[in-house]
Amino acid sequence: MAFLLPALSWSHSRSPGDRVSDASLGPSPGQVIWDGLPAHRSRLVQHWVAGQRARLELERLPAYAPELNPVEYLWGYWKQHELTNFCPKNFAELSDHARRALRRMRRRSALVRSFWQQAQLL
Repeated sequence: MAFLLPALSWSHSRSPGDRVSDASLGPSPGQVIWDGLPAHRSRLVQHWVAGQRARLELERLPAYAPELNPVEYLWGYWKQHELTNFCPKNFAELSDHARRALRRMRRRSALVRSFWQQAQLL
C-alpha cells in the first residue's frame, strides 16, 4: 500500500490526478490521509476521488487534531532542525534552501517513519 501525504498541492494542476500517477500508486490501493483543509472537500477533489474508489483508500483526520497528522511533525522538524538560524536574502533563497532540506529529509526513511509513529499511524 502506498501512502500519499496530504501535502500534495493541487492548486497548480488542472485536476488532482495530475500529481498522482499509476506509478505512484503501484499495484495495490494507495491510502490518502487528509486533514480538514477546505480544498480537500472541493467538488473537483470529490469528483476525482469518486473516480478512483478502487485505487484509493481515503482516511480523514478529525477537525483540530494536528497531533494525528504526520505532516505537522515533518513541518516542526523542518523548522527546528533544517531552517534554524537561516536568514535568506530573498524568497528565492528561502525556497531553494527549504526544497533542498525537504529532499534531504525524504532520503532519511527512519526520520520519515518517526513522523508516522508520533502520529500513532504506524
